Amino acid sequence: MISGCSGGGKSTLLAELKARGHAVVEEPGRRIIAEETARGGSALPWVDLAAFLRRAVDLALADHAAAAAQEGWVFFDRGLVDAASALEALTGDPVLRPLCTAHRYHPRMFMAPPWPEIYVTDADRRHGFDAAVAEYERLLGAYPALGYEVLPLPKLAPPARADVVLSALAGPYAPAGAGAVRAGARIRPT
Repeated sequence: MISGCSGGGKSTLLAELKARGHAVVEEPGRRIIAEETARGGSALPWVDLAAFLRRAVDLALADHAAAAAQEGWVFFDRGLVDAASALEALTGDPVLRPLCTAHRYHPRMFMAPPWPEIYVTDADRRHGFDAAVAEYERLLGAYPALGYEVLPLPKLAPPARADVVLSALAGPYAPAGAGAVRAGARIRPT
């Protein structure tokens, strides 16, 4: 799992990991925005945030299930914890712990810190840097509370960042094949 501050270089890191031959799962939010925009839907963060987050939870669950059958590392650009924690914060519905206990990622995850020097808004990322930092702080509490080991991503060029990630997952964390403990696999808590 690659999570953290919006605009912190997660997608660029995932592109580097994909270029190296690893399976990646694109951020649910960006895919939902593209689908909703194409069909004139309203499940957009700036129109109906609750509907958007419910779709993000559903898509993250589907992504998680699909990744379990893949060989090797599967890297996620955000996922269920991100969507469920945002939905719980918005609505007060206690969805985070039940969903994220039943559907686990690899126990070691990577958190992109706020990086104002590279932060930009775009058509899909309309929120400002302060909102991105608030999201980061919420996630920085959510992942450890769910038993994940949070490793901060250093502010490095994408190839060096990818080296850090792969090095941190070497040794006892390395995948052994389909169904092995790996990023994206359903695992038993340790």
